[in-house]
Amino acid sequence: MDTLHTLFYFIVAIAVLVAFHEFGHFWVARKVGVKVIRFSIGFGKPLWTWQKTPNDTEFVVAAIPLGGYVKMVDEREEAVNPEDLPYAFNRQPLLSRTAVVAAGPVFNLLLAVVLFWSVLVIGEVGVKPLVGGVETGSLAEQAGFVKGDEILSVNDTVTPTWIAALDTLLSLAIDGEYEIRVLTKAIDDSQQIRLIQLSEQDVQTPETLHKRLGLKPWMPTIKPIIGKLLEDGVAKQAGLQSGDLIVSADGAAISDWQQWVDYVQARPDVEIKLLLERNGAQLPLSITPRKEQQSDGKAVGKIGAGVDAPKEMLDAMLVKHALSPWDALPVAGQRVWFYAVTTLKMMGKMLVGSASVNNLSGPISIAQYAGQSADMGLTAFLKFLGLVSVSLGVLNLLPVPVLDGGHLLFFAIEAIKGSPIPEKMQLYFQQAGMLLLMLLMALAMFLDIDRLFQ
Repeated sequence: MDTLHTLFYFIVAIAVLVAFHEFGHFWVARKVGVKVIRFSIGFGKPLWTWQKTPNDTEFVVAAIPLGGYVKMVDEREEAVNPEDLPYAFNRQPLLSRTAVVAAGPVFNLLLAVVLFWSVLVIGEVGVKPLVGGVETGSLAEQAGFVKGDEILSVNDTVTPTWIAALDTLLSLAIDGEYEIRVLTKAIDDSQQIRLIQLSEQDVQTPETLHKRLGLKPWMPTIKPIIGKLLEDGVAKQAGLQSGDLIVSADGAAISDWQQWVDYVQARPDVEIKLLLERNGAQLPLSITPRKEQQSDGKAVGKIGAGVDAPKEMLDAMLVKHALSPWDALPVAGQRVWFYAVTTLKMMGKMLVGSASVNNLSGPISIAQYAGQSADMGLTAFLKFLGLVSVSLGVLNLLPVPVLDGGHLLFFAIEAIKGSPIPEKMQLYFQQAGMLLLMLLMALAMFLDIDRLFQ
């Protein structure tokens, strides 16, 4: 059931993003006078088609929903009827062809603005940006953070939630900002500036930065009561039930949920002898946490169980942040610009080896993120769509043959030299670009599969 859920939202995400991308090409092509033969969402066998007249565009939904395309009249691809020659793509002025090709990624970036604007207007719910703990020897401790600090802004960017604070820190670090100013408010309402000093080694991956920062979010003390159990988790297999209270582990009293989580994570593949309270009676039970490898190489224990926390306690942790429709527009634009620049800089760092390739995500990871964000609610799913739409727009603008950016590069050379690049040379570069993309996709798939096994 979880697989079907993940697959459904992955298909929805791809369909929306591809449809908008291809609509950009289609709409601008029609505006500049290019005849569009087919607008297809998906590849392979058509499942649904519609065409107003034999001379109009055929709209198609195909069987393989992992992309799409817009087919235009073009003499380079097939013979063209004489009456259609004035509407052929290859016969249009250079500026018109450039606009048609650029429209796809530009529409993805515009879609991202709309999605982030929607999230800001609806309102984001997140954990309050309160510091619940500071790791000894961490960057946060060196900067002077203490338990109870509220993070107000990072380099003058307001951070209303914990995730917003971490996202801003990470993005600034990737941007090369290695001295970051964090405005905090103490319990007595006094404000301080904390300076976080970073090095290049601190930002190899988001996980590395998170670990080196050593900041823990504030959480109320929650009793160690078992809530949701994963069907394939060791907790369910060992006999734990929802509502069970963890009294002790290996004879040591367990007083709150975080203490229990830390105890489990520190004991991968190690048997733990529990004392539970169930329906007023105490009973012993043994459980062995499953070993899972994190991206930093550290092994942790997992049992596949969530906490049963009272709703009012969870509400005390959360804050909602929303903007008016007018105020949200420039903020949405700034977010898209910020994520686009950050994406490019991260690619550059991976290319020169100063950032880990583990930052790459393939279709399996993206599908998982789609399902997880959908579980978290509408705003989380819209934000996920916005982030992927930015990535899709930026990737397609890269000057790699077979991508939109590669065609734009050819057009730029044509503008400089006054004539198109010979078709044989274009074909050679496109084959090289296809090989590069296939190698990149193979690497992303390998990393995805490796994460699954971990």
